[in-house]
Amino acid sequence: MNLQTPGGNDVTETRNRSRDVAPTSGLCTRCMDNCAGNCEVFKSALRGRDVIYPKPFGSITAGADKEYPVDYSHLNIMGYALGAKAIDEANPDKAIFPGVDTSTVYGHVYPVRMRMPIFTGALGSTDIAMKHWDGFAVGAAVSGISLVVGENVCGVDPLLKRDKAGKVIDSPEMARRLKLYREWKDDYGDIIVQLNVEDTRLGVAEYVVGKLGVETIELKWGQGAKCIGGEIKVHDLDRALELRRRGYIVMPNPEEKSVQEAFKSGGIKEFERHSRLGFIDEQDFCQTVEHLRRNLGVKRVSLKTGAYGPRELAMAIKWCSKARVDLLTIDGAGGGTGMSPWRMMEEWGIPTFYLQSLAYQYAKKLAGRGEWIPDLAMAGGFSTEDHIFKVLAMGAPYFKAVCMGRALMIPGFVGDNIEAVLKDAKERNWKDLPATVSQYGTTPEQIFPTYETLVERYGKAAVRKMPLGAVAMFTYVDKLRTGLTQLMAGARSFRLDTILRNDVVALTEEAAKVSGLNYIMDAQKEDAMRILEG
Repeated sequence: MNLQTPGGNDVTETRNRSRDVAPTSGLCTRCMDNCAGNCEVFKSALRGRDVIYPKPFGSITAGADKEYPVDYSHLNIMGYALGAKAIDEANPDKAIFPGVDTSTVYGHVYPVRMRMPIFTGALGSTDIAMKHWDGFAVGAAVSGISLVVGENVCGVDPLLKRDKAGKVIDSPEMARRLKLYREWKDDYGDIIVQLNVEDTRLGVAEYVVGKLGVETIELKWGQGAKCIGGEIKVHDLDRALELRRRGYIVMPNPEEKSVQEAFKSGGIKEFERHSRLGFIDEQDFCQTVEHLRRNLGVKRVSLKTGAYGPRELAMAIKWCSKARVDLLTIDGAGGGTGMSPWRMMEEWGIPTFYLQSLAYQYAKKLAGRGEWIPDLAMAGGFSTEDHIFKVLAMGAPYFKAVCMGRALMIPGFVGDNIEAVLKDAKERNWKDLPATVSQYGTTPEQIFPTYETLVERYGKAAVRKMPLGAVAMFTYVDKLRTGLTQLMAGARSFRLDTILRNDVVALTEEAAKVSGLNYIMDAQKEDAMRILEG
């Protein structure tokens, strides 16, 4: 059984001519020399390296579609008719799902509380993150969840100012991003700024902590969508040259005369800006964490790691334990991206389900030795309330939250598109409201059922200024919260920390073997036999 077919995919705007495709190569079973295209090989013969990446860049996000042998759909949530945890009594008038507490806390000395056990993926230097930032930032703030500013935001800022040593002294784009979140933030959530190799060299941590008051810095080892540094595309030769001067890898090399001529003639239409690979060392890692805390005054340090193998995962958990890192986010293969090599997304790394299973084993081993365990979060393809429940149950008691990338971005797109139509913006994606939206009404009050909730909290004048992308994100998070409270009530858990491993069961023996969870036919067997024999 082939788990995916590589010949064509919507994400690369390619498609096989034939309905019959060789499963290994992805080529049509009958390849004709007069074919007009447009399989991946055909398009690669025309555009070469351009076909590596999802497109059109800047207006999409992409997620891998490889079907793994085991995933979270192989788990089911247990429901009970007996007992009630984290509530005064098992009383049908008191133990109701609206009363479930979905708030969570992460952090060591300076904890952060969130209204929901979710936070955004790292929204960095991609065009799509910049274009929709207002909705993302305000939406996360009013939803009471944390927001991660991804890598390279300062480095690609057209208005970046650096000192003689090449360190950042002003980044209007970074300042704008932080300001928007803080304007709407209350006592819940936090804004986290991520660092990669180039960010470190630019002195981003020193800038955002010292001048912009950031309290949490996230070190980045990688992500689930790729095992190389971050990348964007630029369509201007002068811009490509500037980014190369700032220390980035830019391909093809804009300094080469042949490349400049190809750009002028139209053969090359864009350049790729890549970040460098990071390399890890235990002593350097611990010293970096200590430097951030002692010398810069950072209150919280987090780590984001990707879908690496067991060795690097063990390093991440062990080193975070030693350094007392506040939050470790583990990103599994199969997650999403704003811009990553498509075949890499499909074929590299440990899938999320397997990776979390390993992470639980390693955390349990360290805990059994009396070692401190950092708060853990899982990322890699999550979008629904049952995903949240399953991750927290499967990783209990070590996992405190779920990182959602594309799922939390989509509401921002939707709301921004609605707002552009309602305000009759010159640049917009929709000419009119599509029927999928207009069936509910033609005003924000009619379209969004949570609009008046926000009005009650912030006042009508303030909400009128709120980006509709934020209203849409708040509405989506409200759906997740309601669904999660229903699942938790069904499992008779009325607070997140009462969700246990045995609240989920494996539907297949293979899923049970991978995860260590009870196979469904063995779950509660002893209890059932004791009742029958009593």
